[in-house]
Amino acid sequence: MKKLPHDYYLRFIDPQAYDQTIQFHTKGNFTIHEAFENSTALHFISDNNLRDLTGNELRIYPDMEFCFPLKMDKDINSDLSRNESCEKFAESVIPFDVIEQLVNPLTSATPDSHKRGYPSGGALYPIEVFVCSLTQEQPWPCREKILHLLPQSRTFEIIQNSQNIENLIGAIFSPSNTIGTPSIAIIYVAYLPKTFFKYRYRGYRMALMEAGSIYTLIDLQCKKLELKSRLWSAYTDTMVCKAIGLNPGLFLPMCVHLIGNQHELIQS
Repeated sequence: MKKLPHDYYLRFIDPQAYDQTIQFHTKGNFTIHEAFENSTALHFISDNNLRDLTGNELRIYPDMEFCFPLKMDKDINSDLSRNESCEKFAESVIPFDVIEQLVNPLTSATPDSHKRGYPSGGALYPIEVFVCSLTQEQPWPCREKILHLLPQSRTFEIIQNSQNIENLIGAIFSPSNTIGTPSIAIIYVAYLPKTFFKYRYRGYRMALMEAGSIYTLIDLQCKKLELKSRLWSAYTDTMVCKAIGLNPGLFLPMCVHLIGNQHELIQS
């Protein structure tokens, strides 16, 4: 197994094309900070229009019926049918051996194989997976609260200086967070040079595709392990990178996956 330093890839990329891709990615960043909460907005679309525009299906011919039904019933209990996203998490803990089972589908089948449990363009695997504790009560194998999954060697790399979870929580959530207390966060981060040196601009697309493959596997594994999950994108990239200790010019947080147990509403 080759243990290349992560900046080794920079020797093989086109700097101009890389900079243009980073600039494009930056246009999609949120800046979430209490100093701007009264002066920024995501959109100015009315509630009525939002209801029309979300949760629907796109028809190519909306005024004509060129359709026929699927000859099957939806099996919501199938292993390939995901649970609904968690609306609010309860304060709870997840045994660490369950967390190990959670990420097991992402690892290589054998230590001498580079192939993992999800597809990757050119076997470059640009997405790095960081498993983070979000509560002090959550059982954890070390003082540091952020672990980097090494899928081929099937180990966790301990992220140094990550004992303070308040930094991470502040980077992921805004002060007005209303989703409760998830136990852990899995952060999917693209190390862009790892795919860019071979595929250039298209490498960015490859990284997005891989992130989707990974979080789908984790979502299904949550169902198997009777955990609840929710994808989360309301964070500021640079603050998440800072909390992990990553260079935001090289590492791009693509998505945060919140995992825990469902908060049960008490009926009065």
